[in-house]
Amino acid sequence: MGDALTVIGLGYVGLPLSQEACRSGFQVTGLDVSRTVLDGLAVGHSHVDDLSDDDLEAMQSAGFTATDDPSCIASSDVVVICVPTPLSADGTPDLGAVLGAATSIGENLRTGTLVVLESTTYPGTTGDFVRPILEKASGLTAGDDFALAYSPERIDPGNSTYGFRNTPKVVGGLTRECLEVASAFYGRLVDTVVPTVGLREAELAKLLENTYRHVNIALMNEMAVFCHELGIDLWASIEAAATKPFGFQAFYPGPGVGGHCIPIDPNYLSWVVRSLGYRFRFVELAQEVSERMPTYVAKRVQDALNAQRRAVNGSTIVLVGVSYKANISDQRETPARPLALRLLAMGADVQYVDPHVDRFEVEGLELQKVDDFHLGMNDADLVVLLQPHDAVLESGALERARYVLDTSGSLVGDNVERL
Repeated sequence: MGDALTVIGLGYVGLPLSQEACRSGFQVTGLDVSRTVLDGLAVGHSHVDDLSDDDLEAMQSAGFTATDDPSCIASSDVVVICVPTPLSADGTPDLGAVLGAATSIGENLRTGTLVVLESTTYPGTTGDFVRPILEKASGLTAGDDFALAYSPERIDPGNSTYGFRNTPKVVGGLTRECLEVASAFYGRLVDTVVPTVGLREAELAKLLENTYRHVNIALMNEMAVFCHELGIDLWASIEAAATKPFGFQAFYPGPGVGGHCIPIDPNYLSWVVRSLGYRFRFVELAQEVSERMPTYVAKRVQDALNAQRRAVNGSTIVLVGVSYKANISDQRETPARPLALRLLAMGADVQYVDPHVDRFEVEGLELQKVDDFHLGMNDADLVVLLQPHDAVLESGALERARYVLDTSGSLVGDNVERL
């Protein structure tokens, strides 16, 4: 296998992959349709939280280039697809970007190339949709003329412990030979390659991981509602249960789930199950619980203000951490947005504190950002801690707040009520 690699899609999956490939000696070309992304990369600006501008400069010094011209595929030894796979308006998987990438590859594919899909999708996508497009456009046969594999991305934005290299990489191939070629490629990029028996098994692995998390987080969210009514500190109970060295894994409640993985991936699996004539009731229930959490948090805000003889209408409420998780800027599917919308509808003056997010809009309305943590906390009638960004916690500003509803379980104090 040669060292020429094309990565299609330069987002939070494709750019870290490109970085590790540059470090491993590959000549990497990034292919993306977004002019904004390409223009930013051209001037040395990284749009991905886990890659700094200095990291990008190091990649470029190693030969990394970015383009929107798919002809670069023709000289590639390996092509990896890392494009988005959102849900369509009717809740079905949208494979438009994947199929478009497959068409571009097929039109430029040469014999001996390895093609890998990393985008999260439902079982059957690589073999039933990507493969025929590649074969039709190229006139080549998968498994004979080129290798085809699937390897689910496992990027965890903001995770300082597990990055691309030290996170095990699941790989499934169309044939045994395809698996061997793909495993050899990833063996240069990661410490541990986990071969599995086929494409569908690798595709299901990612959905299984996030469905497991989704269902268990929903369980904790449901328990948070009941425990509050019963006067039980759920956080203390979880801490106690987590001391059991077997048979228990700690999950925690929160204001809802966000990002591209947990709110989206289980729906791919649910869609496949429905196509068989069944209902995936665990996923449906978890989705229902998670979607109503922002409304529940808004009710807790209302109850807390009522206890102070204040109304939500006219109160200043500061949301702390409007990204979907701590220490990143990504706002995709953030529960802060439906919560803010609900509070605005109740008449609150909603502001936000987030050192990672410069602009935060709710249905076209840009919320006021509070840059001075201490001043913002002092002036607020109530603070809702959504994501415990290190910079905010370390500032000590939350200690000055009149009242904090902590949905993250990060704080203790006389002015704190936990979810």
